[in-house]
Amino acid sequence: MGLVVQKYGGSSVADAEGIKRVAKRVVDAKKNGNQVVVVVSAMGDTTDELIDLAEQVSPIPAGREFDMLLTAGERISMALLAMAIKNLGHEAQSFTGSQAGVITDSVHNKARIIDVTPGRIRTSIEEGNIAIVAGFQGVSQEGKNITTLGRGGSDTTAVALAAALDAEVCEIYTDVDGVFTADPRVVKKARKIDWISFEDMLELASSGSKVLLHRCVEYARRYNIPIHVRSSFSGLKGTWVSNEPFEKKQQGDKAVEQAIISGVAHDTSEAKVTVVGVPDKPGEAAKIFRAVADAAINLDMIVQNVSAASTGLTDISFTLPKTEGRKAIDALERIKPSVGFDSLRYDDQIAKISLVGAGMKTNPGVTAGFFEALTDAGVNIELISTSEIRISVVTRADDVNEAVRAVHSAFGLDSDSDEAVVYGGTGR
Repeated sequence: MGLVVQKYGGSSVADAEGIKRVAKRVVDAKKNGNQVVVVVSAMGDTTDELIDLAEQVSPIPAGREFDMLLTAGERISMALLAMAIKNLGHEAQSFTGSQAGVITDSVHNKARIIDVTPGRIRTSIEEGNIAIVAGFQGVSQEGKNITTLGRGGSDTTAVALAAALDAEVCEIYTDVDGVFTADPRVVKKARKIDWISFEDMLELASSGSKVLLHRCVEYARRYNIPIHVRSSFSGLKGTWVSNEPFEKKQQGDKAVEQAIISGVAHDTSEAKVTVVGVPDKPGEAAKIFRAVADAAINLDMIVQNVSAASTGLTDISFTLPKTEGRKAIDALERIKPSVGFDSLRYDDQIAKISLVGAGMKTNPGVTAGFFEALTDAGVNIELISTSEIRISVVTRADDVNEAVRAVHSAFGLDSDSDEAVVYGGTGR
């Protein structure tokens, strides 16, 4: 008997009918001889509605109480799913994140898991129950306060539980049939990927692909937990994310060569900050990035221009989440007298487009093809960043859809079959 962890996103449990459909799928997994642990997100747009409600009551909700509020969504889902499973004749027990042993640090709204002690979950499944866990939440090691893991945190909960319980696989159920070569809402001819490595999936997730959270993939890679991304709306095989293709085991040691390009991702959730007129001397950039780091802001792309010989000044640009924009500007304004830069520019009408593939580093011409595709589409490039398996550029937000389609077609990623189906419409 194997142990399977299944995670269902908000679109999968958006209403009563969705919950009953998920319950049937969970029971089918149990009937197949598996021990089953289920992680659920809040129903549909419940989390967004709770956030809106909090902002109506308080412009800046207190972190502890905000987390207490947001975790209500998953508790509703887990209880309803347990009821639906019992209605099908199987025993189920629901657990909050803290009851499931998800231990986090003390950072409210974006806590990180530091340990999982799933004693109660293990006891429950050994007694023959289906265990249902509220995703996205845990309890802080210090203070024992309820915490949330940030948006999409249910993916991380599922993988963390799979690792702690030594599960055979973590199945992530969403509203598309797997991981695609691009967002099927933007590229109708996007092709489903049968298998993708942890490294490539990490790059896609970090570059804006919404089907998996990058923290979840990091956790899975660290503990070597295979992920199967599937749709809860169909019975089709999905996408395997793992160290090596599962098909390789079935074919003996027959080599399975990975495609040059895994996919194209885009992200419209970032903004660009430019620090204008920075004195080009040692230590000034360090002061800028220390101020941003002390404000607990994660940066993405960073570019420093060549300083003008006549003035000895340079410009430094970087991208960051839009939600952190105000905080970054405030932090930089405080160090303006000590650094002596001229001004700050903030631009939230940008988009990032990334081309990802482990085969890029051994195939000349990929970079040229990427930029030629953008040129042919009339898309101007503002920033460029590269790694061994990724090329990313920043463009205008208005150009992003056309740019993604152009790059996708240029690298032969378009599917010859029917258009990709998006069942729920949310991407998770």
